[in-house]
Amino acid sequence: MLFTRSSLLVPFGVVALSLAACTTTPLPPEKPGTPVPPPVVVAPPTAPVPPVAPAPPKPTALQMVPASFASLPGWDKDDLRAAWPAFMSSCSVLAKQPQWKESCGIARTVNAGDEKAIRTFFEAFLQPNQVIAPDGGSDGLVTGYYEPLLRGARKKGGPYQTPLFKVPDDMLTIDLAGVYPELKGMRLRGKLVGKKVVPYATRADIEKADFTGKELLWVDDPVESFFLQVQGSGRVQLTDTQETVRVAYADQNGHPYKSIGKYLVEKGELTLEQASAQGIKAWIAGHPTRMQELFNVNPSYVFFKEERLPDPKVGPKGALGVPLTPQRSVAIDASQLPLGAPVFLSTTQANSDIPLQRLVMAQDTGGAIRGAIRVDYFFGFGTEASENAGRMKQRGSIWVLLPKQF
Repeated sequence: MLFTRSSLLVPFGVVALSLAACTTTPLPPEKPGTPVPPPVVVAPPTAPVPPVAPAPPKPTALQMVPASFASLPGWDKDDLRAAWPAFMSSCSVLAKQPQWKESCGIARTVNAGDEKAIRTFFEAFLQPNQVIAPDGGSDGLVTGYYEPLLRGARKKGGPYQTPLFKVPDDMLTIDLAGVYPELKGMRLRGKLVGKKVVPYATRADIEKADFTGKELLWVDDPVESFFLQVQGSGRVQLTDTQETVRVAYADQNGHPYKSIGKYLVEKGELTLEQASAQGIKAWIAGHPTRMQELFNVNPSYVFFKEERLPDPKVGPKGALGVPLTPQRSVAIDASQLPLGAPVFLSTTQANSDIPLQRLVMAQDTGGAIRGAIRVDYFFGFGTEASENAGRMKQRGSIWVLLPKQF
């Protein structure tokens, strides 16, 4: 208890404290008629209060904590032969970096069919580092994505009324690193109005604008078109030419991605458990007049380019520039983690408690993938991949494998 100077001043110069925390010593009795002065109040001895140890400071930036391979949950059970082709694809890019040159060079001498040799390579030349988020957490969100198949045509007509757009001619891309090196990798999208560069059109603006001549293809389902933009790439089966082409991410309008599932949950339209791709599509089917209203919640808009599909078994190219490998490629936040690096992922299968623990490669990025421990798991192509990706919303931990410094 603290006392101010004024609280210690009482009549006759007697010190007054809380009686509940004090003892009193009576004075000897006086002769009859003699006024008895008030008792002297004596405070008990107070034990010194030990200083409170300050709380350890929370980390303010991502941390990479070295770990052993033995500590990785499920490392010894993963068949690394399934991850090796994806790793070699990453090495085709990583080998140009001094840090990776030696390791990737040695990897070329490893027998791709020898699981023991592959395991020996990783354990001898790479070091696992557990990712700890700036808030001190060791786990984060793991979602899934896939390569969808849409039905379409090269010309508008019949059921094919929804366009997939190419990159508009009037959209500017400004690389900020030329002026501010610390902003490497960050770009602004906009357009020139007079002598000013202003933000490019939002999704709502694009839906109302005249983009005649910028149509890449036409598809028969606006819902699948929206989800194609979320996935970033897909295939379109063209009924008028009897061919299947791949549409790949070409650019984006510069506005941040906002989740329509999160919006429906916040509005009380869906529960968190219902806000899967399947749940959102079911909600749209029950509220068709509100479909565009919902889509406009996400101002981000993706533009596409057409690519040949020489081998249907080969996945689409990710941000690293190499084909994605089903269930061995993931998208990460490249501002937080090194693009291309091997990542050991420990999570659970879609809508399940069954462990999913395996080596994957950070070969892609995405507008919704933000944060140190934020992973989008690539399921591949087909109906099963679509179902699993739509339900994937698990917690997980990650370890980044980096070359040892000998």
